[in-house]
Amino acid sequence: MYEGAVQELIDELGRLPGVGPKSAQRIAFHILEADPEDMKRLATSITTVKERVQFCEICGNVTEEATCSICRDTRRDPSVICVVEESKDVIAVERTRSFKGRYHVLGGSINPIAGIGPEQLRIRELMTRLSDEQIQEIIIATDPNLEGEATATYLGRLLQSIGVTVSRLASGLPVGGDLEYADEVTLGRAFEGRRSVSS
Repeated sequence: MYEGAVQELIDELGRLPGVGPKSAQRIAFHILEADPEDMKRLATSITTVKERVQFCEICGNVTEEATCSICRDTRRDPSVICVVEESKDVIAVERTRSFKGRYHVLGGSINPIAGIGPEQLRIRELMTRLSDEQIQEIIIATDPNLEGEATATYLGRLLQSIGVTVSRLASGLPVGGDLEYADEVTLGRAFEGRRSVSS
């Protein structure tokens, strides 16, 4: 345990996701030893992002304006919506350059242990969009983990009666991976999602 401000900084850093006690201590001492001007810029960046950044009123993505650049882009296909858990997932899909539709960010996934149910997610907003917009397909792109699967199953059941096509991202073996290292669930999904190689 350190004194006063140093311990407070370590405690606050330790509350960040993925930062354990050792990492928090290492970062705190880096901040102490770093150039004061660099740390002022860091502090200003944190304050600025908290003041300026908000969530898009249409899709829930992060933006500095009322609506994000993707929702404002008239070249995007408004009939297809990709549903993701977080804004960082939008960036991951965009990097593929394969999707030309729009997004809906849920703000998390169903996780009863953490007290997150459908009511805490932006599912109501998605249903409003379905009634207001000309949407023909919903692509569910939640994480392939227990919470993501629960969210996808819930959305699939909810959207069945709406009359739109509902699809789920395929999952399976990564390119460059070895079969012997694949877990049973991943390998099972690869078999379920297999496709024909004949023309």
